[in-house]
Amino acid sequence: MRGRLMASSMIPGFAIAALSAGGAHAQAAAAPAADNATSVTEFVVTGSRIPQPNLTSTSPITVVGAEEAKLEGSVRVEDLLNNLPQVFAGQGGGVSNGSTGTADVDLRDLGPTRTLVLIDGRRVMPGDPFNPVTDLNFIPEQLIDRVEVLTGGASAVYGSDAVAGVVNFITLKNFEGIRLDAQISGFQHDNGNRFIQRLNTDQGYTAPTGSTWDGRQTNLSAILGVSSPDGKGNIEAYFTYRNIQAIDQGQRDYSNCALQEQGNSFVCKGSPVTALGHLFSNDLAAQSKCYNFFVDAAGPGNTLRQASPQDGAGCTGTALPTDVFNFNPFNYFQRPDEQYSAGAYAHYEVNPHFDAYMQLMFMDDHTVGALAPSGIFGQTFAIGCASPLLSAQEVTTLCTDAGLGPNDNASVAILRRNVEGGPRLSDLRHTDYRVVLGLKGEINSDWSYDAYAQIGRAVFQNEVENDLSLLRIGNALNAKLDDAGNLVCAGDDPLCVPYLGAFSAAVPSAASLNYISAKGFENGSTTEMVASASVTGKISQIKSPWAEDPVGVAFGGEYRQEQLDLRVDNEFDSGDLAGFGVTHGVNGSFNVYEGYGEVRAPLIQNAPFVKSLSFEGGYRYSHYSRAGETNTYKVAGDWQPTEDFRLRASYNRAVRAPNILELFTPQSVLLGVTNDPCAGPATQPGFPTEAQCANSGVTAAEYGHIAKNPANQYNALFGGNLDLKPETAKTLTLGGVLTPRMIPGFSLSVDYFHITVDQFIQPLDPTIVLTQCIASGDPTLCALIHRTPGNGSLFLGTEGFVTATSVNVGFLKTSGIDFSANYRLPLSNLGWENGGSVSFAYNGTYLDELITNPGVPATDSNGKVFTQYDCAGLYGLVTCANPAPRYRHHFRVSWRTPVEGLQVSGAWRYFGAVDSQTTSNNPFLNDPVHTYPIDSHLNAQNYFDLSGQWRLKDKVTFRAGVNNIFDKEPPLVGSNTGGATNSAFNGNTYPVVYDSLGRYLFVGATVDF
Repeated sequence: MRGRLMASSMIPGFAIAALSAGGAHAQAAAAPAADNATSVTEFVVTGSRIPQPNLTSTSPITVVGAEEAKLEGSVRVEDLLNNLPQVFAGQGGGVSNGSTGTADVDLRDLGPTRTLVLIDGRRVMPGDPFNPVTDLNFIPEQLIDRVEVLTGGASAVYGSDAVAGVVNFITLKNFEGIRLDAQISGFQHDNGNRFIQRLNTDQGYTAPTGSTWDGRQTNLSAILGVSSPDGKGNIEAYFTYRNIQAIDQGQRDYSNCALQEQGNSFVCKGSPVTALGHLFSNDLAAQSKCYNFFVDAAGPGNTLRQASPQDGAGCTGTALPTDVFNFNPFNYFQRPDEQYSAGAYAHYEVNPHFDAYMQLMFMDDHTVGALAPSGIFGQTFAIGCASPLLSAQEVTTLCTDAGLGPNDNASVAILRRNVEGGPRLSDLRHTDYRVVLGLKGEINSDWSYDAYAQIGRAVFQNEVENDLSLLRIGNALNAKLDDAGNLVCAGDDPLCVPYLGAFSAAVPSAASLNYISAKGFENGSTTEMVASASVTGKISQIKSPWAEDPVGVAFGGEYRQEQLDLRVDNEFDSGDLAGFGVTHGVNGSFNVYEGYGEVRAPLIQNAPFVKSLSFEGGYRYSHYSRAGETNTYKVAGDWQPTEDFRLRASYNRAVRAPNILELFTPQSVLLGVTNDPCAGPATQPGFPTEAQCANSGVTAAEYGHIAKNPANQYNALFGGNLDLKPETAKTLTLGGVLTPRMIPGFSLSVDYFHITVDQFIQPLDPTIVLTQCIASGDPTLCALIHRTPGNGSLFLGTEGFVTATSVNVGFLKTSGIDFSANYRLPLSNLGWENGGSVSFAYNGTYLDELITNPGVPATDSNGKVFTQYDCAGLYGLVTCANPAPRYRHHFRVSWRTPVEGLQVSGAWRYFGAVDSQTTSNNPFLNDPVHTYPIDSHLNAQNYFDLSGQWRLKDKVTFRAGVNNIFDKEPPLVGSNTGGATNSAFNGNTYPVVYDSLGRYLFVGATVDF
């Protein structure tokens, strides 16, 4: 039997017609009238629980259909959503360093925690204990009928988190038959960037050349459905499989080396944690002497050479390519991934009053994140001046020149990359379950109910490999000669083997590497339980004297409980892992009781100049076990003067309660500061004065002698706060929809949005805290800075950091305009009989402002005080982070050809230009010292895609396409501007924003039985 979809009251006829154009569109018009005037189909629109006789919404809704996913060739839901201009990318397959193995969605760049994700109008559980938002990997793309993206707050309808909006995945229902789908895809790129290849050659690196084919992706799925003989029930089951092969950054010439700005160009740089020993002498730094040394590869193998003057005050050496380590080739541009998912949907209508339904969903996802080899990352060790690990020249350099004798210990910070151990690996697995059981039906002709209970659980585990133990490194660096003259450890660990790698160019022994090597293990889960009951209907007795339809209402109650449990082994908990830092276990939960109500009142209908005028209102009361009481509401309305035009407006008060991580996370030191102005030689242009650096805890002896991290990574102390309160948001949308009868098939919508989030849950930005303390000496800010005793560092070891725990402070604000247009034109209207039809689908967004008040004031060079900064049109380090172009659009043109079943489609994806945040006059962002011509401005990016599909005899559909036809390379950014502490910055660009892998080619087929 041919696979088909039975009629559903959730799918309006006009939407199906519009979606057949193959593009995302805004809901803009009413559904067509039914053939039988006495039969009225009612629709439930995302953003409301009240059924209504036409498809209208007082808030803008963008709809993406299943056909758009086929034309794009997307295999990951994140890729499908990221093409929408109102969506900003977050975690995804293009993130390696800092990956959680999940994918999320971020509406309006307000953060994934402020976007609520639903499946068929019901919440989806958090997908990861480190990233407690919905994991889009859990949602099988092949099961999606359409995606409805609502802009603006919807907390009055759905509860917490619906601040920026709602993403509602509507899945296939009442499917009959068998549907098999298969797709193979991958990337092709021509490595021919001569400029970047020359930079690699200058540094002694070998960049790839020529054409490469890689990153193969395989997707298989099966959907089976059958209805009961009486037509009252249906059951469908699905199975999907996805396999994605890895792409290393070393497979693209423009990502092969870590770029850093220098003058008007780039150079290949990297990390100061080098393949040979790199040492900082704290004793010499305290005496204002050259303190920065490298193991000299040109010497006998155990001598030190001084760093260059720009890398250490008082040093007279020459910079060599080996002074930095190129970590890029080890990192993934695309993580490997293997996923299985399966599930079943079922319902049976016993009678109109009792319709039982069930949803079962399961996913197992396995991915791996790869990082550069581990090492000793600047931890300080006491090295005996009589240690047999040191050569005579090293004793002179580290001890004698510092005034130390043979019975003293030298204080040495060691940076040495464990290149012998291979890349660090994070083996990530997520196993997710979701069960929904419910009962719905009619109470009478005017009223209906829906009650359900659901539980969702995500089980996580992560095993890290190829790391080192700091404890065992310390043991292995404490060496002596035994009575027989053999080199042994001086401690009492019988398994200890001395480690020579820090002070010698010789390859460490396998025994010593085995001794200091370490693994770490984390596991945990997130659980969400929901019980909900609602009643919807219309009050026939209450009707406006100028309206034909009565007042519609919905009310109900909901209970929700969320739990998070993260467990770590001793290596993580103690911070013993050199390359992953400290991670503490977290265990916490909260519950919330809620009651809500909603009303929709037609005020005027079918009157002169008022085809329709209606009002909507909603209210929700919530009581959180941790965050206390809160309430939300909405007020909305729409006015349709004629059938051709509608005006709509919506005002919402939304909330977001603090999540479990924000409440319960133990404090730990992680990388989070992007610049220490007081690090490096004091001779640098714009270097702070000694008094300014003293504000941040720099001593007179340390001034000008604090080690600078070439990777711009410094420590911050992060953690939770049990006293956090819910965020509150005010959202406003104003817009209009044009559907002129004189142009059949055309619709245009324009909507203004304005969102302000108060009581913003955020850590005080540690970079801003540091820079403003240095500039102003504010004692409140300066008290948050803790420098390492003896060397003043904020990155050597973990004693130095800037406190950045979460608080309710400041606000977020964004505003802009959304545009959407759709048009379907039969070519017969232009005189081409049997020419098929052409359709156009356009979605664009203009971003007017993206403002953050960080809770810390800043003062510019003229004494003007600033309390906020605007990242619209900018990108940067942690502050503005990912590019936020002022304008983006997605435009698709499709031609349904005269050949039966054949469709050809092209798309134009546009990302507007952005500037580096350092070019701003705002003191929060301005940094003339780190403003470079080569990446201070990133040009607008245009990507063009071409695809087609051919349906044969209503059973088999073939599809194929090429995205990024012209193999356009992404804009490149150096580490001084992009920042290695931003997990989305990867391979010298932003792969979650721009096409970073070259041409994407796909071919697939769908077979219905």
